[in-house]
Amino acid sequence: MGSGIACHFANIGVEVLLLDIVPRELTDKEKKKGLSLEDKPVRNRLVNESLQTALKSKPSPIYHQDFAKRIKTGNLEDDISKVSEADWIIEVVVERLDIKKQVFENLEKHRKPGTLITSNTSGIPIKFMNEGRSDDFKKHFCGTHFFNPARYLKLFEIIPGPDTSEEVLDFLNMYGEKFLGKTSVVAKDTPAFIGNRIGIFSIMSLFHTVKDMDMSIEEVDKLTGPVIGRPKSATFRTVDVVGLDTLVHVANGLYEGVPNDEQHELFKLPDFIQTMMDNKWLGSKTGQGFYKKIKNKDGSSEIKSLDLNTLEYRDQKKASFATLELTKTIDKVEDRFKVLINGKDKAGEFYRKNFASLFAYVSNRIPEITDELYKIDDAMKAGFGWEQGPFQIWDAIGVEKGIELMKAEGYEPAAWVNEMLESGSKSFYSVKEGNTYYYDIPQKKQVKVPGQDAFIILDNIRESKKVFENSGVVVEDLGDGILNVEFRSKMNSIGGDVLDGINKAIDMAEKDYQGLVVANNGKNFSVGANIGMIFMMAVEQEYDELNMAIKYFQDTMMRMRYSSIPTVAAPHSMTLGGGCELSLHADKVVASAETYIGLVEFGVGVIPGGGGSKEMTRRAAQTFGTNDVELNRLREYFLAIGMAKVSTSAYEAYDTGILQKGKDIVVVNPNRQLAIAKKHALLMAENGYTQPVKTNDIKVLGKQALGMFLVGTDSMYAGKYISEHDKKIANKLAYVMAGGDLSEATYVTEQYLLDLEREAFLSLTGERKTLERLQHMLQKGKPLRN
Repeated sequence: MGSGIACHFANIGVEVLLLDIVPRELTDKEKKKGLSLEDKPVRNRLVNESLQTALKSKPSPIYHQDFAKRIKTGNLEDDISKVSEADWIIEVVVERLDIKKQVFENLEKHRKPGTLITSNTSGIPIKFMNEGRSDDFKKHFCGTHFFNPARYLKLFEIIPGPDTSEEVLDFLNMYGEKFLGKTSVVAKDTPAFIGNRIGIFSIMSLFHTVKDMDMSIEEVDKLTGPVIGRPKSATFRTVDVVGLDTLVHVANGLYEGVPNDEQHELFKLPDFIQTMMDNKWLGSKTGQGFYKKIKNKDGSSEIKSLDLNTLEYRDQKKASFATLELTKTIDKVEDRFKVLINGKDKAGEFYRKNFASLFAYVSNRIPEITDELYKIDDAMKAGFGWEQGPFQIWDAIGVEKGIELMKAEGYEPAAWVNEMLESGSKSFYSVKEGNTYYYDIPQKKQVKVPGQDAFIILDNIRESKKVFENSGVVVEDLGDGILNVEFRSKMNSIGGDVLDGINKAIDMAEKDYQGLVVANNGKNFSVGANIGMIFMMAVEQEYDELNMAIKYFQDTMMRMRYSSIPTVAAPHSMTLGGGCELSLHADKVVASAETYIGLVEFGVGVIPGGGGSKEMTRRAAQTFGTNDVELNRLREYFLAIGMAKVSTSAYEAYDTGILQKGKDIVVVNPNRQLAIAKKHALLMAENGYTQPVKTNDIKVLGKQALGMFLVGTDSMYAGKYISEHDKKIANKLAYVMAGGDLSEATYVTEQYLLDLEREAFLSLTGERKTLERLQHMLQKGKPLRN
């Protein structure tokens, strides 16, 4: 955990000193080398091994491996004095109060006054930790609870101690949001704070429900996954990944720490959990938990599931419910809840029980763990990956309907819920003038959720600021002369309706506005072109129509580049194929740090056909310097496409040439991304943006490059690294990026390369193996190697 937090601070450009304890004995390897306990490599072994393990883990805790240079390591004996140079000290030691107190005692000898000092405890009361410390220490001390993994989970709980200054709390709240990219939530100093108090209750409630309703783990995971806006790992797979022991540790702490909780007995471990703990079936870390990977004699492997009645592993059973079938046509998760609770099968019963207990529990935690209901929702969304928090789900069902569910299961809401309804507020949240309001219990009225000034929330402004809409996009007026194009197609794929919308938005912006942003709040920015449409045209051999469709895509991308107003793309999460090509043609990219971007068309048997192949050729040519080995530069860009490389962060996209240093920027907090993109569009407009002149001097290397590429693909095929069809696709790409079989290096236009690219794309759609790849992707959702 300490290494993960260190990596995330390094991610945002901060220098970090990472310290750990000194080993008390030598390893066999160290003994063979003749090392002693006094040697520095031995004394720093634990800290270095921990950091290296973190850096090698997948998914990676660091945006770019080069950023690890910002972390220096040491140990708590030799290097403790160096904390005097630090601005912020974070303690991440074992969850034992006596050990934490020893660490603080030692730190106070070296810490300079005014230095922030925080604990990453997940449950030990802050008031106990600062006992016996100086006034300056107490003033600057509080809990800062990062959720693991620190890079990916956005919750940052700040827990003040009895003496923490308001200035420190305000700073940490701001720093967490603005610099660390987190959702900062100030919590009260109560057991497990907010996130784990509600999250562990929710999981423990399911542990009891699964036995009461005689359900399988597959059934529960089916019902508690993406269908209700939760991660794919749902409940039991998540516990396997996190570790059953971690969950049990927090649950036991809550059982001891909240004796007056009305659901106190729920935190008591069911028998099957205790047996799993005794057997060390803790999940991924021990090789088995609720699921177990079995290797067969033929070398294949399969996943077995734990039968909670027999506690033996068995073949997985497919879970299906009639109620879930009714939600398949409902895209918005919040619109599914009313259908789910009305189900007539076991799924409907499960949801009614589950939501009734959850609603009752969260209503009773106010004001115990927080005074503001939105903080509970923020914590569950940022810490546990829920799309909607408990009160948002309750709103989606209807507050009065939620109370009805609770009473049917023997629960009562907290008194303040009925008072809210009596006051005239019929929901926990409301939206006014683009801002979200929540019901403030002491004031008995809706008040604005703080911290929204830095955000633009499309869900809040879509209806009031919409200036154009078709089946694929909504165009919103962001104010200050800037329009936004929001994709609304399935998985934000790019088809004719989306291209129409982009062109319409550019028309409108050029006529009456100053700039254009392309951004959305979907799970992914865009998974690429609509391959279903491409597949159907290719199967029907409608090549003229397909040619026109590809050209329309190319022409739209060129409009993005050569319009008279600045265009800004704001990609996030999956930005693949056509989504990547759109970003390549914007005047500027304002990318979320968590952007996984790449040209992946090889996976469906074609080359990038929406300007991507042309653009990477152009960008390679831009890097050519005097006396440069030009073939090497071009080869790097060729391989990026040929290997379908996808960056694991926006920073890695600089390496592949998809993002450009000095031009494109990265934003760590995704909530701020759209507002920052708007600012950059406005800044370009105000600085006197001029319509770019079309490029007509792209240097292509002709036969010199083509020969190198063809030799390379031949050797890859001979070595059985690629299939015959892979080779065919690669050779088509080679022809485009070489500029054809020109006898010598020549300067060409973008349109010349676009025509080559389109011709190659079309020819590949006539290949049977490409059709097989397209069909496999459509049916299975993953690439086929054939």
